[in-house]
Amino acid sequence: MSDRRKIISVIGNKSIEKDGVRYKLAYDLGKALVDNGYRVQSGGLHGVMSAVLEGAKASKNYKEGDTIALVPSFDTETANEYADIVIPTGLDMMRNAMVANAYAVVGIGGGAGTLCEYAFAWSLNRLLIAFENSGGWSEKLAGEKLDDTVRYPDIPEDKVYAVSTAKQAIEILNKYVDRYDKRHTSITTQDNLLKK
Repeated sequence: MSDRRKIISVIGNKSIEKDGVRYKLAYDLGKALVDNGYRVQSGGLHGVMSAVLEGAKASKNYKEGDTIALVPSFDTETANEYADIVIPTGLDMMRNAMVANAYAVVGIGGGAGTLCEYAFAWSLNRLLIAFENSGGWSEKLAGEKLDDTVRYPDIPEDKVYAVSTAKQAIEILNKYVDRYDKRHTSITTQDNLLKK
């Protein structure tokens, strides 16, 4: 077992109010993640992405390298000021698949881009957590399964886990993050299944 700190992606609205509920949820979550030994990854721009990295840097356990931004362009200057590591993907919205491929994905609010990241994370067999009190797609998907796929037969309760506080999100992470251990290797088509 590796002692490498696990990276948790946080997804959500690209525009939020500084004193609003989504900002507070993201900030508190970022701080709690680093407090509990995780690294934080986001799409690296503004809104939830900025608030979560700002919170991460406010943790008493923060170390350089704890905040990661996967920006959609090749321009590292587009990343928010709280990102330690900026990865300029050049993939535009297709970088959502990279954001979704962390040890776990936590959503706060969110529009179509966030919905895309939820779908990628589900297909990539990631642990998914959604704030049920944050509006957007996170509130709609909290407590739901994205489809009928049995991703983990040994986790019958598999779904997008619903939380309303950073503390609850950490509890879900600590309980499940090591159990969600499948890694996507390729898309299996019906033809490939018939050949076996």
